[in-house]
Amino acid sequence: WLAVDEDGVVDLQAAEKLFEEQHEQIALATLMWANNEVGTVQPIREFAALAGKYGVPVHSDAVQAFGALAVDFGSSNLATMAISAHKIGGPVGIGGLLVRRDIVLTPVQHGGGHERKLRSGTLNAAHAAGFAAAATAVRSGLRQEAARLSELREYAIEKITGLIPEAVLNGPRDQGNEGQRLPGNLHFTFPECEGDSLLFGLDMVGIASSTGSACTAGVPQPSHVLLAMGRDARTSRSVQRFTLGHTSTRADVDALLEALPQAYAQAKKAGMAADESSIHTAGTGFTR
Repeated sequence: WLAVDEDGVVDLQAAEKLFEEQHEQIALATLMWANNEVGTVQPIREFAALAGKYGVPVHSDAVQAFGALAVDFGSSNLATMAISAHKIGGPVGIGGLLVRRDIVLTPVQHGGGHERKLRSGTLNAAHAAGFAAAATAVRSGLRQEAARLSELREYAIEKITGLIPEAVLNGPRDQGNEGQRLPGNLHFTFPECEGDSLLFGLDMVGIASSTGSACTAGVPQPSHVLLAMGRDARTSRSVQRFTLGHTSTRADVDALLEALPQAYAQAKKAGMAADESSIHTAGTGFTR
């Protein structure tokens, strides 16, 4: 695992040191183009070029970035890159693996030798056509849509921090829409409340959001992404992710702004679940 800074950006100096010392033992490096929780965009070209100096191929999961950023596989220095249709309004159930022509991969399905011998079998032509149509539509308005969403994002960030001064934005600010953050991503820490409590409060008034954290047996767990960014386990549970898309408008953001202060106040009043001391009821074996 490579270190990242407080905004979640990979440490290129640490990466170079690792490649220099251990490149003979490294078969593959992989780095998300853009993080799905906090929206951080990684220096893919620089990272892949660095790995290439030591003969290490790089794969990137570009599912979040594709359709939101100017993703160019040809100039990325990547060996392989994954994309998906469902993130850009295309059919669910089809994606793509872009493979540099000098890269030799082992087939995952054998037979007729389809897809440059990588995946034999009859192709899902209808889904492929739908994927292509969605990609063409998204690409045609990519720059304008990214600018529109980043403007909405900055409006939301400014208003949220004004309404709730203790709220902390996670990930790069990227006020100038220079490509450091996904245009439609907002990720905040709202101190002293469980993210799930805030999520439920917002859901009650028709606002869809996400905590971005994994849950095991119904127990909230801190996000590994935030822990890697240096946040502690407690505050990593007090987060909320808001995502803007092609249908999002200023009215949608205003609806969030209207609902958020009260929802946060209620969630904060409920407190942090892990702070509650266990209550043992004598003779029943019941523990909360």
